Amino acid sequence: MFAINGLIFRILATITFAVLLVACEKTPHTASVQSPKTAVELGELIFHDASLSASGKQSCASCHSPDHAHAQPNALSVQLGGINFDQPGTRAVPSLRYLSKTPAFSFNDEGTPSGGFNHDGSAETLAAQAERPLLAANEMANGTRERVVEKLRLSASASAFRKIYGEQSLNDVDTAFANLGDALEQYQLQAVEFHPFDSKYDLYLAGKAQLTPSEMRGFKLFNEEKRANCAACHPSERAADGSSPLFTDFTYDALGIPRNDSIAANADKTRFDLGLCNSGRKGQAAMPSECGKFKVPTLRNVATRQVFFHNGQIKSLRDAVAFYVSRDTHPQEWYPVVSGKVQKFNDQPKVHRKNINIHEAPYDRKLGQQPALSEQEIDDLVSFLHTLTDSDLTAHKTR
Repeated sequence: MFAINGLIFRILATITFAVLLVACEKTPHTASVQSPKTAVELGELIFHDASLSASGKQSCASCHSPDHAHAQPNALSVQLGGINFDQPGTRAVPSLRYLSKTPAFSFNDEGTPSGGFNHDGSAETLAAQAERPLLAANEMANGTRERVVEKLRLSASASAFRKIYGEQSLNDVDTAFANLGDALEQYQLQAVEFHPFDSKYDLYLAGKAQLTPSEMRGFKLFNEEKRANCAACHPSERAADGSSPLFTDFTYDALGIPRNDSIAANADKTRFDLGLCNSGRKGQAAMPSECGKFKVPTLRNVATRQVFFHNGQIKSLRDAVAFYVSRDTHPQEWYPVVSGKVQKFNDQPKVHRKNINIHEAPYDRKLGQQPALSEQEIDDLVSFLHTLTDSDLTAHKTR
């Protein structure tokens, strides 16, 4: 049965993707340089090079659109890829902005995991993060490093690649692939577009802008420990060295996000995305205490997103905030109800539900109690979150 459901999803999603793709093609994005002289410029060219995919039509920028905070440019929960754009992904696309200071994955002295890239921390570096999309059957679908390098040798980047990394740099597959990853990493680390720090909130911190009354109320709620408590995982203050806040502490949390039945893979009711404990990291699968946990993302540019959380189940920023504050007080608003019983935390097997955060505010309330925030306060908090949008993206903000 789930195979049939998956087929139906792929047909519908392909039609939807085709419509969205046409819309995207009206405003194509290409690299700003065509004759790169540095690894950064080469990385930009590679980032926009669709010839490096099996279809010849999909680049890194297809799913990480510069016009959408280097995240997905549409409202699909997961993106389509593969040779014919008919293979759905299993997770929502994360933004690539503000990742430059992400530390390597580690556990601290208290056993708290932090750092790493991807929703589950499975990649150690930005370079390593690029490998899976290049190879995965439901993304750029090359399958092997050899095929990627074969395409790279024939691409518009080849000549510049040899000049930057050496005349023999494309001869050995592993060396070439590592250098490709390095170019993509240097582009993301050094290009200002990935970390401009020029939002209204940045101007406010610099004393160059004022928050509106609603934004200021939302800012106070954001930091209030017994109410919204957002700053517990998304620090809003400058770091000790004076640098601008990244709005993430790089840790992991299990939030009990509702299951997304529109994801084709979820037609198999026995399948669960276990996040950190299924990252492929050595020894991680043996740590059931980490199952269901996903990395805390930055909230910068969160107002430009069209889907939220690792599975894209929530479709608006306001709903995302409302979920946080009413998940436990009014679970019937978020989870399916079967025979009069709410199927709370329905996207995690029962054995791992004990990992879900139910102790910190705003998750510490009980069924039937008032949510941590009123409707007006939710609106105020959303207003504040809009101040975290980079200046080049203000035309793309959503509610």
